[in-house]
Amino acid sequence: MTHPSDTPCFRTMDINDFLKRSVVNFWAADTVCHMLDEAGFTRLHATDSWDIRPGEGYYITQNDSAVFAFVTADTVAGVVPFRIISAHSDSPCFRVKPNAEILSDGRMMKLNTEVYGGPILSTWFDRPLSLAGRVVVRGKDALHPYIRLVKFDLPLMTIPSLAIHYNRQVNDGYAISRQKDMLPIVGRLPENEKPEGWLTRLVAAELGLRIEDILDYDLSVYDTTGPETVGAYDDFITCGRLDDLSMVHAAVTSLINAVNQKRNADFTRVVAIFDNEETGSGTKQGAGSPILDYVLRRINASMKQSEENYMRSIADSFMISADNAHGVHPNYVEKQDPTNHPVLGKGPVIKINANCKYMTDAVSAAIFASICHEAGVPVQYFVNHSDTAGGSTLGNILTSQIPLRGVDMGAAIWAMHSARETASIADHNYVISAFTHFFSRLDNSSSKTL
Repeated sequence: MTHPSDTPCFRTMDINDFLKRSVVNFWAADTVCHMLDEAGFTRLHATDSWDIRPGEGYYITQNDSAVFAFVTADTVAGVVPFRIISAHSDSPCFRVKPNAEILSDGRMMKLNTEVYGGPILSTWFDRPLSLAGRVVVRGKDALHPYIRLVKFDLPLMTIPSLAIHYNRQVNDGYAISRQKDMLPIVGRLPENEKPEGWLTRLVAAELGLRIEDILDYDLSVYDTTGPETVGAYDDFITCGRLDDLSMVHAAVTSLINAVNQKRNADFTRVVAIFDNEETGSGTKQGAGSPILDYVLRRINASMKQSEENYMRSIADSFMISADNAHGVHPNYVEKQDPTNHPVLGKGPVIKINANCKYMTDAVSAAIFASICHEAGVPVQYFVNHSDTAGGSTLGNILTSQIPLRGVDMGAAIWAMHSARETASIADHNYVISAFTHFFSRLDNSSSKTL
């Protein structure tokens, strides 16, 4: 492989292009891999022996939906700590069930789906929707199938609202049935076509495969409306999946930026993009698994470091758990903590919770705030209103696997888990600047000060 810092400076992918490609978790991981390939990183495989060298970039995938990229330290003498940024590839959506085709009156066909994560269901009504995901194709034997990705760019379906004439209470609060109300309608099936196997036939035609070679698939529904800049001052971006793909984009962009600076480093930079955060992280590709510890240990072993040095490296390492935060909503200011109001456009947000839902403590908050200040980036704080239960994220889950120091942070957004969320363009640039500085601090700002 060519050393990333010896290649011509790679122009990283724009956030809008990244979001357009990353319509579901598998496509988000594929887009990250594309960015890393273009930047000169080498792909590794879990079944192979790793022969990694100092100062070079590598990555490995897990389940086609999680990516772990790293640039090794330029020197392996002594203890080599890790600088880690973690984020996640998945977002709330609808997953297609097996035998999904349901025929209704007039041969109108709908698809049987299951809710993934915790979306704001009402925001999915009356939108142009399509399908994307992973297709499992017959391989050399039962244990080794091939994987293909599929994405239908044109709208295939919609979830129409029930007319207000049939539901006069819809604006007064309405309990939405996930099984009845949220099934997407794909259209009127021709008389000569059977509903059974319709989706498999559609996928086969799209990929140019024989129907009998398609063994299974993981397909999700996505909104085909792409990212848009909004606001009288063009200061916001609105799109689905900003939580957490904006942090994924910032992390990968920052890793590439750092290696393009052509500076030596005495630490290993790591970007860990997990899947299934929205459902608790309890999968082999989730933060609740030992996958990150597995990757870090393999790096350590391939660099001929001892187990004791690995433990010492972990003790001197630092992680930024990057998952977006709730920005203060101008119409619901009372929902926020009385003294901590993260505002869109005012910089990254440090997330704090007294009951340890986040990994942040005073030390790690101070470290991240210092990183931001050195990068010329403003910083804010988020704490839940004490009468409101908050969620958790990657940081505290990962620290149950590896005793890392670190901070939970994100960019402030509106309408988290809506089909379309809103974020600040300035904040995204701030986050990239802070992350790049985290990956490139040297000399008097070395890892010993973290």
